[in-house]
Amino acid sequence: MTKPQPHSVTSSLPAAIILSLGGWSGIWYLMTQTVPTLWPRWFFYFAIVVTVTGTILPFIAFLNWRFPTDVPISHGVVVREALWLGIYAAALVWLNKGQVLNIGLTIVLGVGFLLAESLLRMRARSQWHPKEE
Repeated sequence: MTKPQPHSVTSSLPAAIILSLGGWSGIWYLMTQTVPTLWPRWFFYFAIVVTVTGTILPFIAFLNWRFPTDVPISHGVVVREALWLGIYAAALVWLNKGQVLNIGLTIVLGVGFLLAESLLRMRARSQWHPKEE
């Protein structure tokens, strides 16, 4: 099993900058240069996922650095948690576009994503063994 590398906020900044700039420029392009047909609409949802993931990534890295757990986490866990929020935001925009979004559905989706992440973290905790000295 490979050892997870420790993470820091500054180590996640290059990925955050690349994702944010790519996502925001994609949204800008879609808003100014395209008409809302099928493929640009799907690209819009993809751009929302990339934008939110890149924008929230440093904040998620800071929270994981500030409140450490017993199990050391890797960069992949930080990116996965930011990606959950990106998918959550795109799902909310998609449901709002279909005019079916309400506060109950928002809470249920949020709790579902939190439950999925907590189960993944619980699985990682059960497979982790401290370094023997």
